[in-house]
Amino acid sequence: MKKFKTIGLILAAIAVVGCAKSTNLSNASEGIFHTNVGKIDVFMLVESTRDGNTAILVDADEEILNRFIPEDGFEHTANAFLVKTPTQNIMIDTGTGVNGILIEKIKKVGVEPEDINAVFITHLHGDHFGSLQRDGEAVFPNAVIYLSARELEHFTVTNPNQGAINALAPYESQIVTFEPAELSAAVKPEIVPGIIPLAAFGHTPGHTVYKIENGKDKLLIIGDLLHVALVQFAVPEISATFDIDAAEAALTRRQVLSYAAENEIPVGGMHIVYPGIGDVTIEDSGFKFTPKK
Repeated sequence: MKKFKTIGLILAAIAVVGCAKSTNLSNASEGIFHTNVGKIDVFMLVESTRDGNTAILVDADEEILNRFIPEDGFEHTANAFLVKTPTQNIMIDTGTGVNGILIEKIKKVGVEPEDINAVFITHLHGDHFGSLQRDGEAVFPNAVIYLSARELEHFTVTNPNQGAINALAPYESQIVTFEPAELSAAVKPEIVPGIIPLAAFGHTPGHTVYKIENGKDKLLIIGDLLHVALVQFAVPEISATFDIDAAEAALTRRQVLSYAAENEIPVGGMHIVYPGIGDVTIEDSGFKFTPKK
């Protein structure tokens, strides 16, 4: 990897490149769900769907699985989010990149890859950065790529992931790192207008969730805070085999879900089935997720 900028070096507004007009579009068959956060349009985009697998859960006993998993199984999805603010087009994660499906869905809501001004990465697993490059070329040539400094260090230096290195390579000096705010912080700075990064470590060392905020409205994009929503909302202590630090991931999951529930902030996840966005409330010793309509 080459040189990367830190957030302190880019505090000026990013130039707007062809922000598209708001499109009111939700289509379950297309895997596109639209909601508003104040004047910000958010599109949840399903890139892929497959049968879910409870084997990825750590220490989930039969009683828990029988209680929360339907007999006929469940679906697992890979999602990404397109955020259209009054001044910018922003991606939060970019899926696996398989077959260009995500790019086609972006176009269906009126945005071309060249129109994306910023990409925020929750973490550097392959199903979250896959559409950044194709054949060594940047898919979003006009975008600044934002991710936590800890995440970048881990996956490009401490424990190098060649896929992540290759995905980021075309962007070179367009990469900006930051330190996400703690949930308990009195001040949680925006990186760009309307986007606030929050620390949610455990799944990976620098895993970051993003709060979208406009006026009184908010939405929390929680990345891979959980993988099997049917179980992990209700029993947040259960982690997944993909979590690098399972104990920290479980603690973080409860903290973030408590934050969302107590502050009445809806959440959107990369592995929550369509519509992928909903409300979190406290129920018994865990949480209940109610999908948006």
